[in-house]
Amino acid sequence: MEDQGVSANMKRILLAINCLILSVGVCGGPLMMRLYFVEGGSRIWLSSWLQAGGWPLTLIPLAILYFYRRKIQGSYAKLYLITPRVFVAAFVIGIATGLDGFFYSWGGSKLPVSTSSLLIATQLAFTAIGAFFIVNLKFTSYSINAVVVLTVGAVLLGIRVNSDRPEGVTSKDYIIGFIMVLLAASLYGVILPCIELIYMKAKQVITATLVLEIQMVICFAATAFCTVGMIANKDFLAISREAKQYNLGEARYYIVLVWSAIIWQCFYVGAIGVIYCSSALMSGVLLAVLLPVTEVLAVFFFNEKFSGEKGLALFLSLWGFVSYMYGEYKQSKKQKNKSQENEMITNHTGSV
Repeated sequence: MEDQGVSANMKRILLAINCLILSVGVCGGPLMMRLYFVEGGSRIWLSSWLQAGGWPLTLIPLAILYFYRRKIQGSYAKLYLITPRVFVAAFVIGIATGLDGFFYSWGGSKLPVSTSSLLIATQLAFTAIGAFFIVNLKFTSYSINAVVVLTVGAVLLGIRVNSDRPEGVTSKDYIIGFIMVLLAASLYGVILPCIELIYMKAKQVITATLVLEIQMVICFAATAFCTVGMIANKDFLAISREAKQYNLGEARYYIVLVWSAIIWQCFYVGAIGVIYCSSALMSGVLLAVLLPVTEVLAVFFFNEKFSGEKGLALFLSLWGFVSYMYGEYKQSKKQKNKSQENEMITNHTGSV
């Protein structure tokens, strides 16, 4: 039953589904954001708002799960499962998520997708460090190596900050954008372990319904935060004017906004779903492994330059990913062997 948790096999299926959803968000989100800015969009708070503004879409699967519970439990089925304690924690994380979206949008408005994606890959390093302090993740030589090479990759990109500066962007703006994307990566690296901590401290069964409710609260809070920013920056008043001046036309301007909100929602649903089915660090690893896909799409759609520095940084990112995954494989194998040994000892003791 959905409210009683899920089996190991079902979790693997859910993990695969959430990985697919996350892939759409990771690859499509940055491209849609860059399309908005490249074709004449300039509202950073609006771009930030779009990253979380699709939260009402979560009501659809929540409604389906509710009617499923009604079918099983009858009138005893609860309309929602989230407790006030978890709600407050998710809301606070949502405010941080809104700030993270602002950092990323600011950086994304000044940097090519290929560069910003490489910088976001450092989020795996920040997630590993955050998970170490927040959820007591144990470091291995492989995970330490992954953190180091990803950090080196970011430093490498910073050596020649003007090598791929878009037309019309000053050196100062480019550097600020560079720093903003790194801030976004570091903040999100803390947010993911905090979400995992909510699951650990919730004091209730973590179900698909509860995960979606937490995700909805996070995105609602992020949207509220960005809405305040939009009001202060008078973005709502500027939307119609910006739409009329958009290079692709007024109708396509609104299409870009709508699809941006939908695709970014895939990112949040997928990321939080992967944490539920696996861990915060696994979510960070997927962000890193999808990097080459985003790189290729950026070069294809926006004709971005792919310099030697980016190639080496990409290699280091993939190296960090492979190192982490191999470490996880070794750790899993070690734990499996240990469990088998303990089971053999228990069976032997019982037979005696």
